[in-house]
Amino acid sequence: MTTHVFIVDTTTFKYHLEYLFAGTGAKDNIIDFNNNSNTTLNHTTENNLVGMIADSQRIRKGDFIIFYLQQNYSEKVWEGKFYGIFKAKEDLSFLDNNDSGQFLKNELKKSLTFRTLLEPFEVYAKGVTEWEALDEIKHIQSPNQMLWSLIYRKLKGNRGNTMITIYESERLFKLLRDKNNRQALSGQKFSFDVQTQEIKQNNTLHNYTGRKENINILLRLIKKYRDNKAFETHLQAYIVQNIGRGTNKSLDESLLNSGYKIEWLGNEVSCGVGMQRIDVMISLVHNNDCQKRIILPIELKSVEANPDNVIQIQRYIDWLEQYYIPNRISDIQPVLISKKIANKTSDSYKKIIESFKQFNEKNSRCMPIKYIEYELEENNLNFQEISY
Repeated sequence: MTTHVFIVDTTTFKYHLEYLFAGTGAKDNIIDFNNNSNTTLNHTTENNLVGMIADSQRIRKGDFIIFYLQQNYSEKVWEGKFYGIFKAKEDLSFLDNNDSGQFLKNELKKSLTFRTLLEPFEVYAKGVTEWEALDEIKHIQSPNQMLWSLIYRKLKGNRGNTMITIYESERLFKLLRDKNNRQALSGQKFSFDVQTQEIKQNNTLHNYTGRKENINILLRLIKKYRDNKAFETHLQAYIVQNIGRGTNKSLDESLLNSGYKIEWLGNEVSCGVGMQRIDVMISLVHNNDCQKRIILPIELKSVEANPDNVIQIQRYIDWLEQYYIPNRISDIQPVLISKKIANKTSDSYKKIIESFKQFNEKNSRCMPIKYIEYELEENNLNFQEISY
């Protein structure tokens, strides 16, 4: 299961706890392209919102949720803290659009457009400080054991919902348990005490009664596909929303290995202090042997494949071998997903295949590149693994 870290302030945290939901915001924008092929938003704004949708759609029922309370000197929050542990109550986040009807908008003092209902798992009163989680290294044996997903988030900007790896989750959960002497709060109702900066039990029942609109960006993706406009962010959102859920059989059959199931799902996975990010990353575990795992770093393209794509994939492999594999032993299965190339006899196609073969020869420690093409068929995307 994936762990998702949601960013909150003292105001929003109180309502998240009382109404048991987590959310991220779309600032001043209204989503007008949900279940719609057109939009009035400019390209940059749309892409930013679709990126938030991708973050929200990777959530699966039973996934873990952690809150990160941001530093705020005016409210005497001297340093950021991590609180938890909760679980997602349903698959995927839902949409509560940014208008006058948005649930709790006035109380939250901001728009939280993409929302996820929660249930308590192990809820602890005290939070773990950012310093304790990210800077203290007295129990760290190697740099690759540090919580790099959260360190990268701190360096690169304010994503409102960041996933962390399974081994990072295990470390953060241990810190929370140790901080609270393994004494979790009882009950199902909670709130936040700003003065003590602790989660507290609450006797008042708050029912979440807001709108829960399903998110569908396929119509917008198809429109951009037909207009020959870039849609990689939309493709990412579509894949993380649908993978492993049986909603696109061709996607599951081409991408997921037989006999394995998804144990972790991420998107925009940072893999360095630069701007390198893996579009989608999936960890698979064998149905009958939990020690057999495959990690899939996936590069997405809204255009046809190019020999240069292997350069980016090589970066992913190098990072995984140094930072991920020592913590969670897995086979590596690199994947490229791109638009269908009709002419398989062209010189350009032959160059692409040659680049794959050179990559495979160089990287004998990982599995050969899996090459998947997609095309539009009957108003849906059809995916197919290409043998080469």
